[in-house]
Amino acid sequence: MRRLAGKALGAAGLVTGLSVLFAGPAHAEPAQPKSLYAPSAMVLTIGKGETARSATVQRAVTLRCNPNPGGDHPDAPAACAELQSVEGRPALLSNDEPSRYCTRIYDPVTVTLDGVWEGRRISHEATFANSCVMQGEVTQLFSF
Repeated sequence: MRRLAGKALGAAGLVTGLSVLFAGPAHAEPAQPKSLYAPSAMVLTIGKGETARSATVQRAVTLRCNPNPGGDHPDAPAACAELQSVEGRPALLSNDEPSRYCTRIYDPVTVTLDGVWEGRRISHEATFANSCVMQGEVTQLFSF
């Protein structure tokens, strides 16, 4: 009798387990935004080399602009304000300061920006002849 009861309980457990397994996919609620702001977060790098692919990254920072400026960029509010002024298109940024006097030594430096600006994917790469030229031409965005 005990043996029969044990088999019955085992069969009931098997049926319960199978019904859970084959009940069909669970229907999860669609992901809801956690904020009213579209995300704006990116990674910026400065590296030695002619292209982002071949450059050795020397420095990198994160920058978050929405809902509040943050990340480990040393001046996130100014960098976010610059990006806002060009609607998230870093190629349009230019330094209005007078040109620097730099040597003509070719030692290329490449800056990159990859991430999301107000919900859309952005990517930017610029190469300068050397670090002196870069420092004379970059804006607050790449001053880290």
